[in-house]
Amino acid sequence: MNPEKEKAPSMLQTPLRFTPLFRKYLWGGRRLQTLLGKSIGPEGNYAESWEIVDHGPDQSIVLAGKWAGQSLNEILMKEGEALLGRDFEQWSQTHQNQGLGKRFPLLFKFLDCHRPLSVQVHPNDAQASNLSSPDLGKTEAWVVLEAVPGSKVFAGLRSGIGKADLAKAVTAGRTEEMLHCFEPQAGDCIFIPAGTVHALGAGLVIAEIQQASDTTFRLFDWNRVDASGESRPLHIAQSLEVIDETSGPVDPVAVTVEESGLETLVNCDKFVLRRRKLSSHLSSHLTLGGDDRMRILVSVEGSCSLKNDPSGQPLKRGQTVLVPAAAGELAIELETATACLLEITLS
Repeated sequence: MNPEKEKAPSMLQTPLRFTPLFRKYLWGGRRLQTLLGKSIGPEGNYAESWEIVDHGPDQSIVLAGKWAGQSLNEILMKEGEALLGRDFEQWSQTHQNQGLGKRFPLLFKFLDCHRPLSVQVHPNDAQASNLSSPDLGKTEAWVVLEAVPGSKVFAGLRSGIGKADLAKAVTAGRTEEMLHCFEPQAGDCIFIPAGTVHALGAGLVIAEIQQASDTTFRLFDWNRVDASGESRPLHIAQSLEVIDETSGPVDPVAVTVEESGLETLVNCDKFVLRRRKLSSHLSSHLTLGGDDRMRILVSVEGSCSLKNDPSGQPLKRGQTVLVPAAAGELAIELETATACLLEITLS
């Protein structure tokens, strides 16, 4: 009987900070800077900040430490087991079955919805794998960081509305009437499984976790045109094909609170999204990890410092860090009286 080969120590033992990738779309604004402190350009509408991404040419690049200058995909290829820990085997098998190039399975971003986004829908894994350019499906979840009065979320079809009703409404220019909508509050979480028709209305700032996919079918774009008078292309047939008409209206999730005060927002087969509210009145420090799991940590309120963070900077509101499984326990110290972290793991 041969003894099991002992693993060599991993070099992936510190938190990873990345340079955000910014996206300019016609619905963006300036709150990535004014609310979240991002260093965007002096002009233009900045719609999204991709904080953690490994999707083809779109790559997060490490800011500091031993891995500075390397992409998330390079790290995954070299140190996949150290990065993903106990989830490595399942991740590896899933990607092999789907026939896709190996990629980090999640994408995290911030969105500034200065104007409404298009009404859209994303395919599930099986549907996306059959596209001409195969991709992952796109299940996602939103946490509302800011909502001006009157802002709306459109999520799911209204009760009693089916795919045939929606198809007729699209042809008649009445798409919006088919959609369930509500006015969200800051702190709300909305879970959008693949196949759910949805749109974010004007006035929202959103933190979004999703599968590592960029496949979107646009069903309706509010009849708007760009500066040259051109409308963006729609994908009506594709949208109707992948919509899950059984999903029905979607409202903010019912939060599950553990004894420690940790809130579970979403627990699905793609990711687990939790929220930690910290206060110096209770404790000025926190220890996470040590369970052989990768974590994405996002500061949505306040500031805290992370032990062994090569950047040497506090994690401030609007900043994101990826903690490899091999990093072990991570000590977190409050820098402000209160803070709030989103904590994301694989399922």
